[in-house]
Amino acid sequence: MDFLRVREISKKDDRGFEIQGVSFTQEPRKNIAIAGETGSGKTTLLRMIAGLAQPDSGTIHFKEQPVIGPADKLIPGQKGIVYLSQHFELPNFLRVEQVLEYANEWEEHDARALFRICRIEHLFKRRTDQLSGGERQRIAIARLLIMAPELFLLDEPFSNTDPANKQLLKTVIADISREMDISFIMVSHEPNDTLPWADEFFVMKEGRIVERGSAKSIYDSPRLAYTAGLFGRYNVVPHQVAQTETSSQYDTIAIIRPEHVIMTSDTSALTGTIREVAYFGHYFECVIEIPGIETETGLLTLVSRTVHYPGENGTAINVYLNPAQIRLVTPDRVPNA
Repeated sequence: MDFLRVREISKKDDRGFEIQGVSFTQEPRKNIAIAGETGSGKTTLLRMIAGLAQPDSGTIHFKEQPVIGPADKLIPGQKGIVYLSQHFELPNFLRVEQVLEYANEWEEHDARALFRICRIEHLFKRRTDQLSGGERQRIAIARLLIMAPELFLLDEPFSNTDPANKQLLKTVIADISREMDISFIMVSHEPNDTLPWADEFFVMKEGRIVERGSAKSIYDSPRLAYTAGLFGRYNVVPHQVAQTETSSQYDTIAIIRPEHVIMTSDTSALTGTIREVAYFGHYFECVIEIPGIETETGLLTLVSRTVHYPGENGTAINVYLNPAQIRLVTPDRVPNA
């Protein structure tokens, strides 16, 4: 029995398709992360799974029961599924204990466990207008957990949170999943935030799932330049430099991440000149120009990351491109997933 089954759902708005033929299944106690550019359909997909938006075609089943959209249901929503929007609201000027009053129906030890997991025990006497953004979000999560969901849908939970609250929220979500036996689907515009947590990763573009796999496979071996770009900066390397002279090179580009462009004393490596150095706290990012190798936009430039100071602008330097870390990806377009 599939925990969640989505089959060929589509939804069209005035501008064209928001969602185009999306299908997938989710197993119980497995977490799915969804990444994609703004407008790729991530939020619409979550809302349809929650029963809050109506698909034009296709079906959604949760534990073998059809998820009914708002056009066919007086009070939208699906029992067992909760959805937290990135634009969630809490009642103003109420104490936290009032917001969570329904928790009084729980056994005391269960309620205490929920509040402990959400790290909110110390906030009960505070008013909602006195809470920080991160505190309000944890209260909103606890409020939905009181409904005893089996599937929790999170839409951009880390947006507008400072680093400390983001890390705390990650811990809370991981603890909920582990201790309360709840499955998650999470949308994030920063996919690196979900890498350690996701059992399966979906990439969306123009309303379709264009890549899917484990978080490690999606990060390490993306098929699309679009997917690689979601996870951060990469270098495009000419095929003759990357030594990828194959018949597929005309349909692909060779890329390598900055952390795999290694500065070396080996004189047989590529020789270049440092043009720019930026400090990011725990690493330096260095732009290196390689003379004698032309690209469509001019001389080849490579970005390298290193924990050691690389030198001043104008310094000559040798760089090694680890061939095991070079990937062939398809330039930006929407293929069949």
